[in-house]
Amino acid sequence: MNPLDNATHSALTGPHARFAESKGSAVRYPPDMSPFAGLPSTPTPADWADLAALAPHAVLTGHEPPSDWQVDTRLPLLQFVDDGIAAAPEPEAVVLGAADVPEMLALVELTKPGPFLPRTIEMGTYLGIRREGRLVAMAGERLHVPGYAEVSAVCTHPDARGQSLGTRLLLAVAHGIRERGETTFLHVLASNTGAIRLYEKLGFRQRLSTEFLILTHTGQPVL
Repeated sequence: MNPLDNATHSALTGPHARFAESKGSAVRYPPDMSPFAGLPSTPTPADWADLAALAPHAVLTGHEPPSDWQVDTRLPLLQFVDDGIAAAPEPEAVVLGAADVPEMLALVELTKPGPFLPRTIEMGTYLGIRREGRLVAMAGERLHVPGYAEVSAVCTHPDARGQSLGTRLLLAVAHGIRERGETTFLHVLASNTGAIRLYEKLGFRQRLSTEFLILTHTGQPVL
């Protein structure tokens, strides 16, 4: 099985195992790093029980929950992989570190690219572009599975849009991934048709259709 088929579990039992909080075969990232949790590809009732004990509020992809879990949010999600993108360094990019996190959180709050928390920066390399000292664009790595790394948190301040800064940073992050001998992948909401067109134009290929689920364990069947 391709590790991308169950990316969060592959990451937390592979390259990101150092971050994993676990109970049995259920794993999750620390709550201040990422909301994502993972289960084996074919979870048993015992695996779901372990997840309930570990993370009664969980974010999963690719698993349909049993009846004692409530689906709070269900969003169709597409997974894309590098199929010949023009990855390249970005001369304006700077590597972001812990001191930059407050600005990164503010940019994410403004632009809503997806989950980014105080320790998300530990998951991989993050690059940014500054103008007059202000962080105006960023992109970085999130899930790291065997042979692959995910580009995420691609965002640009509204004042700096129209300069392809996000795309340039995405390609720069992908260049770093490729230099390590790994392949870039990413996720996008199926409803985000503009982003999908851009990724296809850049040379990404869709490989998987799944769902983004936000779940709550209720302890009793959900009718």
